This record gives sequence, C-alpha cells and structure tokens, in this order.
Amino acid sequence: MKQGLSLRVSQHLALTPQLQQSIRLLQLSTLELSQEVEQMLDENPFLEITEEAASREEFGLAEADAPVSQDIRDFEYSASDSAASSADDKASASSESESSEPKLEESWEGDGTVESAPDDSEWGSDAPARKNNNDDSEDVDAAELARSQESLQDHLHRQSLGLRLSDEDRAALHFLIESLNDDGYLEDTLASLAAGLAGDDLEQAEELEQHFAMALNLLQHMEPAGVGARNLGECLSLQLLDCKNTEETRAAMAICLQPMELLAKRDVKRLTLLCGFSEAAIKLAIGVIGRLDPKPGRRFVNVERNVVVPDVLVVKSGRGFKVSLNGEVMPKLRVHDIYANALKQHKGQGGAALQQRLQEARWFIKNIQQRFDTILRVSTAIVERQKNFFMHGELAMRPLVLREIADELGLHESTISRVTTAKYMSTPYGTFELKYFFGSALGTESGGNASSTAVRALIKQFVASENLNKPLSDNQISEMLKEQGIECARRTVAKYREALRIAPANLRKTL
Repeated sequence: MKQGLSLRVSQHLALTPQLQQSIRLLQLSTLELSQEVEQMLDENPFLEITEEAASREEFGLAEADAPVSQDIRDFEYSASDSAASSADDKASASSESESSEPKLEESWEGDGTVESAPDDSEWGSDAPARKNNNDDSEDVDAAELARSQESLQDHLHRQSLGLRLSDEDRAALHFLIESLNDDGYLEDTLASLAAGLAGDDLEQAEELEQHFAMALNLLQHMEPAGVGARNLGECLSLQLLDCKNTEETRAAMAICLQPMELLAKRDVKRLTLLCGFSEAAIKLAIGVIGRLDPKPGRRFVNVERNVVVPDVLVVKSGRGFKVSLNGEVMPKLRVHDIYANALKQHKGQGGAALQQRLQEARWFIKNIQQRFDTILRVSTAIVERQKNFFMHGELAMRPLVLREIADELGLHESTISRVTTAKYMSTPYGTFELKYFFGSALGTESGGNASSTAVRALIKQFVASENLNKPLSDNQISEMLKEQGIECARRTVAKYREALRIAPANLRKTL
C-alpha cells in the first residue's frame, strides 16, 4: 500500500464553558435560577449578594464585544462564525501567555480571558460593605411562605387537643391519624393494625382493636369531612351526614351503599331499581354527590409547589404599555472586593486556580445579566406584536410564531423557545407564560388569519352561553365559527375543546 500526504480543510464548533453556562441559565425558570445562584454562592468565594443591583459596567458588560445571546445563535447555526470564534480563542490564548497574569486552566478558556474582564482595580477597598452569602437575616421569602402548608396529620392533631381522652384512647387516635394516606383514607383494617402492634398476644390485639374502633369514630367526625374512611363510599357517606335531610340526600346515601362502578357509569336505571327512589331523585342525588370531595386529604398534601412569580411586568402607560423586569426575581450579585484585592496583591502559589474562580464569578454575573436582557427584549417584542390583546383581551389575540420574534431580534428560534419556556408575564388580564402569546393561524373568509388562542376563547364563550338542556355539539360550534368568518373544522373544534377541558355535548347535558 502506497503512503501519501493529504491536506483537508474542515470546520468544527467549539462550545466554551461560558457559552454552556449562558445556554443553561437562559432556559432555567425563576425558581431554578434562584437555586443555581444559591449553589454558586456556596461554591465560589468571590461572589456575594448586594442590596442594590450592580451596574453593567461593574459586570464588565461595557467591554464585551458581543452579547451572549448572539453567541448562542452563532454557535448553533453558523459554522463560519464559530470558526472565527475559534480563531479569536487562539489569539486570546496567545495574549495570555505574553501577559503577566497567571495562566488559566483549559477548562475555562475561550471567551473568558482575563483581558475581556474588568480590571481588579474597580473592586477597590473603598467600596461600601455589602451583604455576603453568609447572611443570617431572618427575612422570610414570599415564595417560601407560599409553599408552607399545614399537613393533614398536623390539622387533625390540633383538633384532637380539645378532646378529653384517656392515655390509651389518645394514643390510639394518634396512631390512626398517622396511619392515614395522603388522600385521608385509612387503608389498613383495624384488626391488622392491632395485630401489627400486639403480635401473637390475641387478648391485647382485641383490646387494641376496641380502642381503635372508638378512635376511628372520633376521627371520622373531624374536619375535613370524610377523613378516616376505609373506601370511597364511606368517604362520601360521611360527607353527606353534614347535608340537610332531604330526599336527594337520602337517595345519595343509598347510592353510596351500592358499587361505585354504577355511579361512575351514571347508570340511573340500575341505581333506581337498587335504591328504591325515583329516577328524578337519583339524578338529583348524583348531582349532590358530584359536589362532594372524594379525596378530603389531598389539599393538605405538603408537596413542593411551583409558585408562579412573573419575570416581566406589563402596565398601562398612557396610550401604550410599559414593559419592565421584575426586580424581585433578579439576583443582586457582585464580586467580593476584599477577596479580589487580596488575590491581586498576593499572587503566589495557587494563584491560577483562584484567578479562575474569580473569572468564573465575573462570567456568572455577566450571563445572568444577559439572561434578563434577552427576556426583556423578547417580552418587549411580544407586547408590540400583541397590543390588541393587552387592550381588548384574548379574543383580540393575533397569530404569532417563534420565527417572527427571532427574525425581528436577530436570534434563532431555539433561543426564543428557551426564553419563553417557564417565564411568566404579569398583564392587566392576569399572569401568563410567554408561550401563551404564540399561536398558529386559522384562515378567515376575508383572506386574513385568526389566532388559535382567540378561537379557543370564542369556543369557551359559546359553551358558557349555551342552553344546558341542548348543549352545542362540535359540528354546531364549527358552523358558528364559520358564521364569524373563521374556517375551523369539526376535528379542530374537538381538539381545542379538549385542550380547554370542556366535556363533550352528551356529558355536558348529563352534568
């Protein structure tokens, strides 16, 4: 085999750690960003929290040549620009070798050079003292208060404090309360609970079962109504005890004694025969049962709830609308001036590692600022495109796709998608996710387009004003939309109706 030499020109994309961090921060929600900031404060000693937001000059953004969002677009969809970026990285690396600064590790090269960051002199010792990450303030965060919730067990234990019980009965009641599941049901039988405590001692097991029976009777009379039930029928029956003694209530009690499959199928004729009530009373009783809570303990479940905190605020200002960032969700960070000065004055062994951590802190602050700048730009463009919504509501929403905003701002669709995911905007009509303002287009008789969001709002309006005895079918709704000049097929109406969680016509009539 003959040997030879060949020359081949190729291009490759280089993803720097700064760009990776910028992409990750851009797609994080507000709560996830808060967790990321807390983690960075614990890991990086050069970061601290300040009471006031630092200016862009302190972040080093004034010296930055290109915004991070532009870098994201270039990385993902422009190989030629990425090749130029690689050349800049090499030039930056050569300038580092000639400078007196300690050489950074390869894991933090590229755009994060020492020359592109602010000089250490701007973090002088005459700067005012700021709050650091070891703050012991007792101020309670609003999101933390919103997540705090009393558990079902705590709620029941608090009620049991007002009961006069012996030590044995109080212990039995405490044991049953702790044995409830998240829905408020007692899944285990009293005999199995007693046997689990007494073991092979049958006499003690019988005594415990008696205490449990008495405690269960007390438990089932506590709030919320229906707690301590062994099955769905018993749960509904306990709640019906608090209702007025009417024919509908008695019929509902009789229904709860029957298999729940009949109630689920709404088999009125079969229930009429089994319960001994008229068909009209059974229908009214089904309506009474439908207003009961089948899982009384569910609202006490202490789950981690994502509190919707708006990232952008939109308020009416004169004839237009003012778009601004929510300052409460913007982390106020700065580089720790004392540590930065100490590193500048004492450059010795291990200085390169500390210099790297300082550079990481600066780039983290810059990427966070760039994240909010991008969110503000996208939100402003959305408000400009959807002015009719902010003036007249969702019926005036116009069609909008990611490509329109991307072309207007010079970004890529994937960047717009990251910005609009899990980011919320507070408007005069409520708080909405940024993706809510995007919708496909439906043709109209006049040749224009109607937003799918506006069509869903029309469908909701039609259903809300329909005759309950003769609910509108999907085909009728489609014809009504055509009368409005909107071409919308029956299948599309069914899809939008299901997205709005509206039951079909036959079920709406039954309900």
